[in-house]
Amino acid sequence: MAREEQAMLSTEIVNRGVEPSGPDAGSPTFSVRVRRRLPDFLQSVNLKYVKLGYHYLLSHGVYLATIPVIVLVCGAEVGSLSRDELWRKVWDEATYDLATVLAFLAVLAFTISVYIMSRPRPIYLIDFATYKPADELKVSKAEFIDLARKSGKFDEESLAFQARLLAKSGIGDESYMPRCVFQPDANCATMKEGRAEASTAMFAALDELFEKCHVRPKDVGVLVVNCSLFNPTPSLSAMIVNHYKMRGNILSYNLGGMGCSAGVISIDLARDMLQASGAGLAVVVSTEAVSFTWYAGKRKSMLIPNAFFRAGCAAVLLSNRRRDYRRAKYQLEHVVRTHKGADDRSFRSVYQEEDEQRIKGLSISRDLVEVGGHALKTNITTLGPLVLPFSEQLLFFAGVLFRHLYPSKTSTPPPPTAEGGTSAAAPYIPDFKRAFEHFCMHAASRDVLEHLQSNLGLRLTDLEASRAALHRFGNTSSSSIWYELAYLEAKGRVRRGDRVWQLAFGSGFKCNSAVWRAVRRVRRPSRSPWLDCVDQYPARMDA
Repeated sequence: MAREEQAMLSTEIVNRGVEPSGPDAGSPTFSVRVRRRLPDFLQSVNLKYVKLGYHYLLSHGVYLATIPVIVLVCGAEVGSLSRDELWRKVWDEATYDLATVLAFLAVLAFTISVYIMSRPRPIYLIDFATYKPADELKVSKAEFIDLARKSGKFDEESLAFQARLLAKSGIGDESYMPRCVFQPDANCATMKEGRAEASTAMFAALDELFEKCHVRPKDVGVLVVNCSLFNPTPSLSAMIVNHYKMRGNILSYNLGGMGCSAGVISIDLARDMLQASGAGLAVVVSTEAVSFTWYAGKRKSMLIPNAFFRAGCAAVLLSNRRRDYRRAKYQLEHVVRTHKGADDRSFRSVYQEEDEQRIKGLSISRDLVEVGGHALKTNITTLGPLVLPFSEQLLFFAGVLFRHLYPSKTSTPPPPTAEGGTSAAAPYIPDFKRAFEHFCMHAASRDVLEHLQSNLGLRLTDLEASRAALHRFGNTSSSSIWYELAYLEAKGRVRRGDRVWQLAFGSGFKCNSAVWRAVRRVRRPSRSPWLDCVDQYPARMDA
């Protein structure tokens, strides 16, 4: 256990500068920072989640095994007869007992009709829109600290801590923040400010969505809105229904307190509602009120969200109407959701509470990276059998089974080889690049993206969209995966048949995946928050 715990830690020597006073004045000072690594979750997976993934695969694809057998048997029978013999056989049977033939045809037609009607309709993503705030809301890292200092809400130690977070966050100098959070001696987390911030973002995104899709708000049958921390009464979904005067029988839902992974949860809920109700169109809105994540105290664990969260919003239009296939961009293939809330550490890893001075904020635990890694491990282990090619599944499952049956032979990590790799005893890590052409990983921070890249064996180009979204817009919570997909579209990289993996995680602790397949080549959009800067990436991230 001690060796496993040590492997979860990383050390870093930090230069603290020159000592200003005391017996060591004028001497350089250093400190050693110990942090937890993201667990190498592909090195140890739970067999029950592999079984769950294969259960999903079989329950949704059993007809793929039965239909070819039926076609083969019928084809062999028909192929043994000539055309004249086949026609004579059919005619003789029909004339011999016409009632039997008609009854058979009626049963066959009824069976096919029931199958078609009971089969879940495909869910299409017609289009989506991402909110680009006004230029006056842009804030650079230096301006962020300057405005925070002028607000009078922070001491120098808290400002220095936030400055260090910003320096290594991966966020650039053009992300957006509501100016109300920097007002001196003012409580920015008011209902008035929250409603103003949320309505500006949601209505801007929805206006663009309805215009791009040529859809009237009254045509929408399902509305799902998610915002984690700001939950007024009437709800945000009610604000949208009131603003656009939507129809009275709309199925509206408002999800709160579900963190950055709520965007995928909303997609899953909208899909279920479309399948259950038969409604044609559904709108999903993912946003966050940054003013309600703002913390003006001194506790470091609660200052972290200040440095990372930024304003953003996304609106998505879904349809289960088959006629919308021609104008749709993507088809939803899989949604896999993982919830680790039963574990106390996972439950409290992201926790809204009050500090010693009764100032409300969002506390980020030191265990966040570790519990997030365990949630990711569970999620991708369940997702793997649904998306990986058969060769990758075979190698992956064989490795997992071997480690499950012979744990004593795999309990010690294999020694590195002379070439710098690992020996043959190392477990096989599946190549997710063979399952997906594009990756939209939740842009939480630079460190998290680097750990994801290392553990999943991805290339720099695979996480280019995530790093670009983090640099340009910051962590926009549940809408970040849509800014990343907008980046891929603005680059013109999404072609017909490409599969996109959206992965997000958030409080609870939850990790959720959505897999989309492009039904056509997605051309560079005429409206996008990336159009004025996309050509400057990825070089801009390294500047």
